[in-house]
Amino acid sequence: MNLQFGIDRLLADPALRRPLAGKRLALLAHPASVTANLTHSLDALIALPELRISAAFGPQHGLRGDKQDNMIESEDFLDPRHGIPVYSLYGSVRRPTAAMLDTFDVLLIDLQDVGCRVYTFITTLRYLLEDCARHRKAVWVLDRPNPAGRPVEGLLLEPGWESFVGAAAMPMRHGLTMGELARWFKSTLRLDVELEVITMQGWEPTAAPGYGWPLGLRAWVNPSPNAPNLSMARCYAGTVMVEGTVLSEGRGTTRPLELLGAPEINARALIDDVQRLAPLWLAGCTLRDCWFEPTFHKHAGELCNGVQIHVADSGYGHAQFRPWRLVAALLKAVRAQHPGATLWRDFAYEYEQGKLAFDVINGGPRLREWIDDARASSADLDTLALRDEQHWREQCASALLYPA
Repeated sequence: MNLQFGIDRLLADPALRRPLAGKRLALLAHPASVTANLTHSLDALIALPELRISAAFGPQHGLRGDKQDNMIESEDFLDPRHGIPVYSLYGSVRRPTAAMLDTFDVLLIDLQDVGCRVYTFITTLRYLLEDCARHRKAVWVLDRPNPAGRPVEGLLLEPGWESFVGAAAMPMRHGLTMGELARWFKSTLRLDVELEVITMQGWEPTAAPGYGWPLGLRAWVNPSPNAPNLSMARCYAGTVMVEGTVLSEGRGTTRPLELLGAPEINARALIDDVQRLAPLWLAGCTLRDCWFEPTFHKHAGELCNGVQIHVADSGYGHAQFRPWRLVAALLKAVRAQHPGATLWRDFAYEYEQGKLAFDVINGGPRLREWIDDARASSADLDTLALRDEQHWREQCASALLYPA
């Protein structure tokens, strides 16, 4: 299989990069912005004599990926190897300032996404497209796979619930690559921006065993500190919601965002309850009750009983696995087991004031209301979600660059 990511095609084909010659270029990147031989994209681009890299940008967790937790900001710095400024878009600003925009003519975006609306690189992509349109700067997206593949799942973000973890009215699991998302943003927001997507060659999003990620062909490099493997990317559209609860999502363990649990949880009973509530939502994965003790973050140093979602063995069914529904059902079972307990964390998630973190993550209160309503069934949630999912598929179809 002849697979090339966008960065590899740009490096290999002088004709592709010819329009960049003589222009000042900036690169938005993170630790997973690497070539096929694991050279960082910044180093590889600077090594080309005809290209002039004048600046770099880092998203959440920084260009170097050194910020472990959420809501830990990065500072600007001078790259010690190349002597160019590196600007943080998760520090004192979330959007580039006029001075930052003045450092380049063309912005190259080379970010590995995980296929979920909450992953903040998507919002950074939107902000940059908008600001580059206003300042007449061109944007080139060097495309990479969506490791979660093409499946779509979840409720659409509701009007008024936009945030740094909710860039637009898309479902939790969007099914697009960053290049396709850029095309969708340009069309939906009617942006007058010069946009070029350097597409991948040979990406087959429905091919086993990776179903989006080219297993055996490309090494996995963490795009953020708690995205250590393909299993996390597959589970994330569900497990990220646990960040808005008092349960641990496995941060502080070696399997972050594949777990959920707490000291008072009865994990075996949870799995049994989900089997009764929504047996179809258990398809495509294996649930295992387990014990874990986070070394930091929620319940640090406490023994937690929990559930691990296994999606890397023969029990994984890509088309059947629905992590958003699965974790919603697990949380509903927790609520049923502990009807009077506090479940929802109340803090300024991604600096959003006056809203429950769980609702910010989900782009509105509908899922929380379903979980809290003891009378609501799995069919009730399916009715809402299936409508939104179909609407999204129809809306984003024109942005697709690869097989659906």
